Order: sequence, then structure tokens, then C-alpha cells
Amino acid sequence: MDEADLDDKQGVIDLKVQAAQDGKNLYWRFQWKTKNPYPGRAHPHQVYDGKEWKPYGYPQLHAEVQDGSQPAVYEDRLAIMLDDGTVSMFAEQGCWLTCHDGSHDMQDQAMTDDVKAHPLLGKVLKKKDVRKYLPSTRTDEEATWDQTKSVEEIAQLKKEGQFVDLMQWRAHRSNIAGMADDGYVLEYRLFDKGKKMFASNKDKAKHQPKYMYDVKKVGVKSVTEKTLRDPGQPYALVPGTNAVPFDSNAGWKAGDMIPAYAVSGAGAEGSAADNNAIKGVWKDGGWTVVWQRPLDTGHPEDDKILKAGGVYTIGLAVHDDNITTRGHHVSWPLTLGIGTKADIEAVEIKVQRTASAK
Repeated sequence: MDEADLDDKQGVIDLKVQAAQDGKNLYWRFQWKTKNPYPGRAHPHQVYDGKEWKPYGYPQLHAEVQDGSQPAVYEDRLAIMLDDGTVSMFAEQGCWLTCHDGSHDMQDQAMTDDVKAHPLLGKVLKKKDVRKYLPSTRTDEEATWDQTKSVEEIAQLKKEGQFVDLMQWRAHRSNIAGMADDGYVLEYRLFDKGKKMFASNKDKAKHQPKYMYDVKKVGVKSVTEKTLRDPGQPYALVPGTNAVPFDSNAGWKAGDMIPAYAVSGAGAEGSAADNNAIKGVWKDGGWTVVWQRPLDTGHPEDDKILKAGGVYTIGLAVHDDNITTRGHHVSWPLTLGIGTKADIEAVEIKVQRTASAK
């Protein structure tokens, strides 16, 4: 990141954290002020140019934003990395352990064709760039991006719990569903098994969106550049709630815009849908995110299972001002205690649960 990238970037974000637990769930409350005087709920869209649908908006550090050919449009995010002491050096390095040269937006970024041709990242995982990974999944001392261990060796590491839990609340792609996504970092940054709450809204075969807004429910079939951040306009597509299948004969005009992703909490399932009780509210210049996660998700193959009395290492990250990848703010490694002393102590609360009548 050169000096031009840092000209108007705030150096520190003050993130307030509270935690509690009741023996069944872990509860977090996060609060922070955003740089912009509006919630970062907008995300890349598709825009109609009078003939076809094209991409609109990229994160702040994308080349096309830096050269002025695209606007900066990206959602606010809050990410949590968590380890139970299994991953070597995570307690000392936190999320820095997962960052490497060759990764997306990092020094010596790997070429797309090289990643696609890689026997594991390209051929097995079907990736086209390099994201976060742990050094234990590489064979050389420098943990070079393309020196991966075999599929079998990595599967054994996963079985042993040698991964870092990664959960991300997203202002555009998850908040409207009352969720955060659930993933992990091992040989790559991956989602848990099952189905997450967001998916691409691009119909690649027809070169058009899959869904549009339901005019009968929200009053518009699309937004425009001028209304993109209007709080009175819809900001995310939810099929079955505020969105309907795309109609190519709906009288589209140049400048009409539709989100590049569709969001569906109802369609989320499996381990990928464990974080399903989360609410983010933007008010008075900042976000308050209240987050509930089961201590035991029932998915030890994908998640770190938490226990009362346990102490865990976490890393926190805030993505603000249309930022993703290397431009976000991160914490030093912190300890989280479940009812015990730590940097952040999840204090015990008593919740009275009563059985429902038959």
C-alpha cells in the first residue's frame, strides 16, 4: 500500500467489545464508528448500459477504483478469527499468521493463470487467486503460496483441528438475513460445509441478473447511482421477500442497477449456517452488532467448540470505508475467556428456560 492509498485513511478504529455466556451460547456486542456518515450497506452491483449488464463498483484498493474508472462500493464487515490453542503460533501472531506474499492484493500477488493451473488451488478448489492460509499447509519454510501439501495431508490437519475458525458479519450480504457467515482458514479461506446465506445474482448463461426487486413490495425494480445509498431504498435482494425472478422485458433503462449478490437466510443450511442470530444496527454514526453463537455448534469438523472455563485466542477485524483484503483494521491477538479471566471475559449470565406447553 503506497502513501496515496493512506492519504485519508484513519489509522485506528475504536472497537468496543462486550461478551457473555449462559452455558449454552456465547453473546457478543460490538460497537464502532464508521468513517462515512452512512452505513456501508452497499456492495458491488450490476448496471445496465442500454445494451447489456456490466459490473459496477469495487473495493477501495481495486485497480479500477484507484485509476478512477470505477467507484468505491463495498460493504462494512466485522470478522472474528478464533483458535483453541491447536494452531501453532496463532496465539503470538493472530491473523497475521494467515497473511502471505502472493495472496490477493499482497506483494507479488499470484497470477490468475498460475493459480488456475495449480493442482490443488485451481484444479481441486477451483480458485483463481490466493486467499488466507496457514503455514502448516505448505511444504517449505517460507510457506510459499504454491508449495502446498497433498489433499490427504491437509485433510489430516483438518481432522486434527489444525484450522482457525473464521466468522464474518457482512452489512450487505448477511445482516438482512440476521446472520454471519461461518468459515475457516487452513489451506485457503473456505466456508463451512452446507450452504451460506449469499450467492451470486449473475446469470452467466444469459448475461443478466437472476433476480430483481419486487416492485409490488418495495416500489422499485432497481436502484440507480443516485439512490444507491438512499436509506429509503432497498439495499439487498432477498428472494421470496423483496425480490422476484429477473424479467428481461421489464423496460430497463441505462443506469438501472441491481445487486451482484442475492441473500437468503431461509436457504442457508448445515455448518455454514451456524451463526444465525445476529443483528447489526447503524445509528448515530456507527454500528452496533449483537451476535449469538452456540458454544457447541455440533460441527467440530468445521468449528472450534467452546467450553465454560476455556480460554481461546481471537483476532478481530473491521472493514470500513469500502475496504476489503489488506486495507482493513485488525487487532492484536486477544484472549477470550468463557466465564474465566482473559483479555475479554464472557461473563456468566443466568437465563431461565421454560418448557413450552403441549
